[in-house]
Amino acid sequence: MQAFLENFFQALVAGLLSGSIYGLMCVGLGLIFGIMRVINFAQGEFLMLGMYATLYIVTGLGVAVVFGPYIGPFIAAVLAGLLLSIGGYLLHRYLVSRVTGVRAIGAEGEGHYAQLILTLGVALVLQNGGLILFGSTPQSVRTPLSASAWEVGLPFSDAAVFINKARTVAALIAVAATVGLFWFINRSRLGKALRAAADNPEAAMYMGVDVDRAHRIAFGIGTGVTAMAGGLVATYYPFQPYVGLEFVIIMYAGVVLGGMGSILGAFWGGMTIGLVQQLSSLAMSVQLQNVAIFVVFLLIVLLRPQGLYGRSVDRT
Repeated sequence: MQAFLENFFQALVAGLLSGSIYGLMCVGLGLIFGIMRVINFAQGEFLMLGMYATLYIVTGLGVAVVFGPYIGPFIAAVLAGLLLSIGGYLLHRYLVSRVTGVRAIGAEGEGHYAQLILTLGVALVLQNGGLILFGSTPQSVRTPLSASAWEVGLPFSDAAVFINKARTVAALIAVAATVGLFWFINRSRLGKALRAAADNPEAAMYMGVDVDRAHRIAFGIGTGVTAMAGGLVATYYPFQPYVGLEFVIIMYAGVVLGGMGSILGAFWGGMTIGLVQQLSSLAMSVQLQNVAIFVVFLLIVLLRPQGLYGRSVDRT
C-alpha cells in the first residue's frame, strides 16, 4: 500500500508539473486559433525554435554567466519567447497575412486549404532548415536544477515524493505566463481589440479595429508563448530539429479538450493531458501513454464536444 501511494503521488506531481508546460504550449496554439481561426501546423516547429533559441542565448550570449547556471536558462527561455514573438509577427506580416485576415473573410465558405498548405509548408521548411543549421545530434540546456529534487514526506506514511527543481521552476513560470496572458486578453485595451477581431472581424473593422494588425499581434504572441514553453522544456528534455512532432499532437489535443477558442481552457486541457499521461504509467507501459491520452480525448469529445472547460459561446 505504501509503495502504491508513493508511486501515485509521484505520478500526480509529475503530471501537474509537465501539464503546466503542456498548458502553456496549448495556450500559444489556442490564441492563434481563437483569434485568427487558423489551424497552424507549424506550431511544433516554433516550439523547436524556442528550444534552440534558449540554447544559443545561454551559450552564445552568456546569459548563464550573467545570471548564473541556476536561473540563467529560465531567463533565456523567456528571452527566446520574446525573440520568437517578433519572428512570428514578421512571418505573419510578410507571409501568413496573404491567406488570413481581411483578405480571407469573404472566402471562409471556401475552406481553409491555403492556410493549411501554407502552415504545413512552413513546418517542413523549419524542420529541414533546422536539420541543416543545427544538425541531428540531440541537445539540451544544462542547469544544475535538472539533477536535483526536493524530498517531500507524505503524511501518515513513511513514503516520500521527489519534486524535480527544474520542472518546478519551469511550471511556475508557465503558470505565471498563462495568468499574465489571460489578464492581458481580458483586461487590456489591446486584448479587447484582439477579442473583437476574433468574435466578429467585420464588425470590429467598422468600430475602428485594425483586424490585420490584431491578427499579426495574436500570431506573434502565440508563437512566442509556445517558444517560451519550448525553452522551459529544453531545461530537462533533450531535443533535435524534429522534436516538434512529439508535442504538436499534444497541443492540438489540449486545445480541443479545453474548448476551441478558449485560452484558459487550453491551459487546463494541457494540464489534463499531463495528468493522464503520468497517471496512466501506473497501469500501463510508457509506450502506451499516448493511447491513454487519446482514449480520454475521445471520451471527452463524445460526452462534451465543446470541451471540458469551454462553452460554445466563449472565445477567450
